[in-house]
Amino acid sequence: MSVSTLDPRTALVVIDLQNGIVGMPTQPHAAADVVARTVELADAFRARDLPVVLVRVSFGPDWADAVPGRTERQTRGLSFPEGWDVIVHELSGHPGDIRVTKHNWSALYGTDLDVQLRRRGITQIVLTGIATSIGVESTARDAYAHGYHVTLATDAMADSDAEAHAGSVERIFPRLGESGTTAEILELLAKTHA
Repeated sequence: MSVSTLDPRTALVVIDLQNGIVGMPTQPHAAADVVARTVELADAFRARDLPVVLVRVSFGPDWADAVPGRTERQTRGLSFPEGWDVIVHELSGHPGDIRVTKHNWSALYGTDLDVQLRRRGITQIVLTGIATSIGVESTARDAYAHGYHVTLATDAMADSDAEAHAGSVERIFPRLGESGTTAEILELLAKTHA
């Protein structure tokens, strides 16, 4: 399915395009390509006075704000290099952008993102970012449950695992919203938000 419409009040929500995550290998799109396509979308949204939300994941030095549950693959307590949680420079430097720090997979859980969007009258979000099957999918699921129209820019997202990316794009996203390429979304944005 291709993206069919963009509401008058649509926001771009960018998931975890930060130094430490963009520096990891990604599939099926290189992280640099994900960033470049996201920059294209962000520039187009800003030019139309539509909100751009830059979401990053971060934890305090003591990890007290990290999810405490037991898992088979622990990340709690890992050490990260200085600046790992800084939004990539290609997207930063725009004072009008909304910045959200999350401590969970979803950008809508435990943050003020829903309030930020609702107070601006946002009814639809376009999602990009890394990782497709974790932060992007979790945010898409929560956005759908919160009643937002969800659009997924599938060539502006990537994962550490190509099969996980494909699983989200092919099986999960069609149940949460509409998917399209960056070019398709930009074309629709030009038509609907001239």
